[in-house]
Amino acid sequence: MKNSDDKKKSPWLNSTVAGASLTSFLSDLSHEVVTVLLPSFLMALGAPAYALGIIEGVSDGLSSFAKLFAGYYADKLGRRKEFAFWGYVTTGIFPAIAALSTTWPMVLFARGLGWIGRGIRGPPRDAILAKSVEQKDLGKAFGLHRAGDTLGAIAGPVVAFLLLSYAGIKDIFLLAAVPGMLAAAVFFLLVHEKNPAPSGNNKTLIGSMKGFSSSFKRFLAAVLVFGVADFSHTLLIAFVVASLTPSIGFIQASATGILLYTVRNIVYAAASYPFGALGDRFGRRKILGAGYIVAVLTFVGFMVAPPNIFAYALLFAMAGLFIAAEDCLEGAITGELVEEKERAFGFGALATANGIGDFASSIIIGALWAVYGYPAGFAFSAVVGSIGAIALMWPEKQV
Repeated sequence: MKNSDDKKKSPWLNSTVAGASLTSFLSDLSHEVVTVLLPSFLMALGAPAYALGIIEGVSDGLSSFAKLFAGYYADKLGRRKEFAFWGYVTTGIFPAIAALSTTWPMVLFARGLGWIGRGIRGPPRDAILAKSVEQKDLGKAFGLHRAGDTLGAIAGPVVAFLLLSYAGIKDIFLLAAVPGMLAAAVFFLLVHEKNPAPSGNNKTLIGSMKGFSSSFKRFLAAVLVFGVADFSHTLLIAFVVASLTPSIGFIQASATGILLYTVRNIVYAAASYPFGALGDRFGRRKILGAGYIVAVLTFVGFMVAPPNIFAYALLFAMAGLFIAAEDCLEGAITGELVEEKERAFGFGALATANGIGDFASSIIIGALWAVYGYPAGFAFSAVVGSIGAIALMWPEKQV
């Protein structure tokens, strides 16, 4: 009876959950400083207008495949913590490499390397996190982790905004490497994996993917379809700058873009834990589906909204809501559907589905914006996002 009571009282807020949350705060602070200044940095380098879309799309693609392979081998070798640690180290040095760039292809190399690091660290870290708590607490654990992640994403733009008055962009990039490397140190010291051991899986990577349950495969398919609609939100900064420059000028429009992105991240941080807790109580798939619907409404809103700061602030806030639902609940559902011994690989497969969607959406939306204008791109996202939401919530027995 004592063991049963101890299990019931086992706290979900342990060193691993807290350590992973702090690690993500520091790491996101680091690379978000670079992210919000990247459009301005590329313009200063004389990069063409399409460069940002290529950098975002290629980086997301590299990250997605890195996640797949990292998840597979972290499980197979039983070295989840080592994979995640070196991923954080690689991401941590990315801002310093970006600071040394003199052409946009060099920025592409730096960003690609950093995002490979993000890919390597993600699935094994999420598997360690999922293993550190009971299944009933997965939503809360992932929600807190995503909140820490997003608090860093709030701090990053704020730090960048404040430092712009005192330092050049390259100097700011160099400073951003400091919290990135601290993130790796915190992860190494505070995050602990329970009973690390090789999975014993002798299947090939493709064979392992075929071994996933039908429920998880259907879930991945829905995530992939929705991902094709969900383009990188860095592009929203470019959209705001382009839309507001005629009325308030380029400098103020650029600053407004950074502040609106910060609003998005504040809402993201505030909503992550509540979404996770709601998913634990009312059903994770239902709450995630509601998040997908908010995303569709956001895309429609951007399509029809006038170039107005307050209208954009509302839409950026809505973007923060649906990203919070995605990030904590997609991970929690994966932890629920995939067996523990293959969980890092499952998170890798989830990340790959998202990454392929992000890669496709950034390229497609960029092309539609360039050829047909902004409304066409947002309309595409609304239609495809609706299909993804339907696929997620469609009853399994009818498939």
